[in-house]
Amino acid sequence: MFKLNTFFSRIMSIETIRRQSIVSLIWKISFTFVGFLSTMYFAHTVGAGILGAYFLFMAYFGIINLVSDGGFGKAAIKRISEGEEQDAYFSAFFVLRSFFVTLAIMILLTYRNHFVDLNDAGVFNWLLVVLIGSLLHGAVNNAIAGRGKVGIQATCEFIRQFTRILIQVITVFLGYGVAGLAGGVVAGMIVASVIEFRFFDLHLVRFGWRHVKSLSTFSFWVFLTSSGVMVYSYADTVMIGYYMGNSDVGVYRVVVQLTSIATLATISLQATLWPKVSRWGKTEEFGMIGVSLSKAITYALLFATPLCVGGILLGDKLLYYFYGADFAIGFTVLVVLFIVQIINVFQLLFLNYLSALDMQKDAFKVTALAATANIALNAVLIPMIGISGAAIATFATMTLNAILASRVLARIIALQMGNSSLFNILKASIAMGVFVGMYRLVVPLSNVWMVLVPVVLGGVVYEFLILKFDKKIYEDLKGIITQMNVT
Repeated sequence: MFKLNTFFSRIMSIETIRRQSIVSLIWKISFTFVGFLSTMYFAHTVGAGILGAYFLFMAYFGIINLVSDGGFGKAAIKRISEGEEQDAYFSAFFVLRSFFVTLAIMILLTYRNHFVDLNDAGVFNWLLVVLIGSLLHGAVNNAIAGRGKVGIQATCEFIRQFTRILIQVITVFLGYGVAGLAGGVVAGMIVASVIEFRFFDLHLVRFGWRHVKSLSTFSFWVFLTSSGVMVYSYADTVMIGYYMGNSDVGVYRVVVQLTSIATLATISLQATLWPKVSRWGKTEEFGMIGVSLSKAITYALLFATPLCVGGILLGDKLLYYFYGADFAIGFTVLVVLFIVQIINVFQLLFLNYLSALDMQKDAFKVTALAATANIALNAVLIPMIGISGAAIATFATMTLNAILASRVLARIIALQMGNSSLFNILKASIAMGVFVGMYRLVVPLSNVWMVLVPVVLGGVVYEFLILKFDKKIYEDLKGIITQMNVT
């Protein structure tokens, strides 16, 4: 127990943003590892068709949840993070969210017969249940985030996802198929909400119209911007399901999941920096904002670049041995989407900063233009070249989104890029790629264990090279180790 307490005290000694980013990243890596294993199990057990039906269920939930949230969740985090009348803003958010969830459920019940795919798969009722679960989870989770307890939020997010996966594995093993997968989503929300509630320190109080108006002003543009993001997340899935079939949806979403590992650091930094940037924007500390963005981009690419290089070199074998022969056809999509993840680093961080700086209107304009182009390109390319067309549409429109967002953000802060560090990351990644490529030419990758060897060796080579090439990154990591009193 003493050693455990010592470990936690050393973790707490690290500077706040670094500590919260590290905690968030550790949990996301842990979940991703568990998530990959579970998806492999599902792919081999139920096949691409059932997985495709589940992914469609999640797409419907994501869209309906976005509409029922209306952007009030992000608005609540923003207002609570500013430190003024936190209880009142939370109470206003909870009442508004409850109203819209109830309205969404009533509409779904009225038009139930129109959701043929969900009814045939037997998950329509689960959609209603998961919306109710999202009301409880969203209220507590957003309050925790607004209070700046990012480490707690990240830990509970891992618990939510781990519980979801555990229940899904058990129910799939018992033969419940897509209904078991949907039920796991509900179970994860409930468990995480119960744990987070222990750290919940806000109260329901009387609130006024001005609180509702303040949330609405911010949430309106959040909602519109989030709608654009939702297009990137689910439009391709829904349109593949429409033009093609559930098996194609399953292959595409598995590839999306595999490539998303490259943005784990970016997402962790997003969650950690948003409340901080919001506060800095309030106090007009724009120098701090610019420096934080530069470091965020550097450390996001430090993680993403080698994963993309290695993923492209080994992607065909990863899909074949990890998920099965049915998923190997997704290699072309994998190559495109790994490149997309590099662009996604900039796109996610730029939009995150625009949101935190209360520039939702500008963020919406940028996202709306790119999202409209995304729908148009998907409609043209998917019927022509299948799931590869969806990947190309994502690449083209996400690039557009990142460029436009950077121009808007540059009006407020100086976009400082750590050019030397970025160049060193690129050098180390290319050198690692040459090593992995030569290894593959010499050693046949005949089974899953033989595929894992170059993955591990490539990671070791990259880590050694980046620490040798870049003194800034070396000193930053050394500083963290020193703060933890680790030799």
